[in-house]
Amino acid sequence: MAMASAAAVLVTLVALGGFFLYRSLPGNSDAVVAPESGAQADAQSQSDAIDSHALHIVVVGQSSEVVVRVPGGDVLTDTEMTDGEYVSYDQEELEVTIGEPSAVEVHVNGEPLDISDEDPGYSFTVERE
Repeated sequence: MAMASAAAVLVTLVALGGFFLYRSLPGNSDAVVAPESGAQADAQSQSDAIDSHALHIVVVGQSSEVVVRVPGGDVLTDTEMTDGEYVSYDQEELEVTIGEPSAVEVHVNGEPLDISDEDPGYSFTVERE
């Protein structure tokens, strides 16, 4: 009986270790930046992120699936983002897929990109200037 319990504990620990190892690998974690407390602090960090990053996405609707990846490389974000959450990236080139384009605001190299009329699952490429 003790041997069976020890084996069950070992299997559980190995499974948990594998799960957390997988989640710690690049591209397998949710890279969503939640809003900071305080509207003024959030507005300032949003403004800084828009101006200084190649890509900035903020959810302004209820939610949207957001996938951002380096072409031929790592998946940087693959998650369901909700109202107020945002991400920013500086890579030279990115591939982006937005599940619900009308629910997000996108800035590319500091300039707004209006995708609100696009179909769900809209994809585009970003190149850093």
